[in-house]
Amino acid sequence: MEDDKIIELYWARDEAAIQETDLKYHPYCGAIAVRILEDREDAEECVNDTWLHTWNAIPPERPSILSAFLGRITRNLSIDRYRVKHAARRRSNLEAVDLELADLEGRYHLDEQVEDRVIARAISDFLRSTDTFSRILFVRRYWYLESIRDIAERYDVSESKVKSNLFRTRKALRQHLVKEGVSIA
Repeated sequence: MEDDKIIELYWARDEAAIQETDLKYHPYCGAIAVRILEDREDAEECVNDTWLHTWNAIPPERPSILSAFLGRITRNLSIDRYRVKHAARRRSNLEAVDLELADLEGRYHLDEQVEDRVIARAISDFLRSTDTFSRILFVRRYWYLESIRDIAERYDVSESKVKSNLFRTRKALRQHLVKEGVSIA
């Protein structure tokens, strides 16, 4: 079913919207949750919670890109669940990403800053200005939270190439944010 028809089902408060969403987007949302949580059972719960959050959000929201809307909800729910579950445990992929992005943080945590439209626009503008390969690596690592190893395997490059590309991209993003007036500590 097309996304606009699924959204219309939500607006009509038709429970078939959840079934159609699950049919179309379960693999996508499940992959996001598994990468973050590294636990299939927890990931499945987050995906189910995504459907509930979506039901409660539409209406009043009318997402222009349903996959991005669902991906954001799944990602946020998964990160929240991860942080609660792993408050004092071993280092993971999410923590590694947090460390990599630490040099971009200003007075507020990066998650809070990204919510600000000005900063989000600056990041989007920066990513649009980068080459396709660097943009893809950046999004795969910092949005989808894929491991360096998985990214390297997916694009048939060395892990060191992925790491160095991400380092250069973060450095360029930092410079771009400073140039745009974003406070970086």
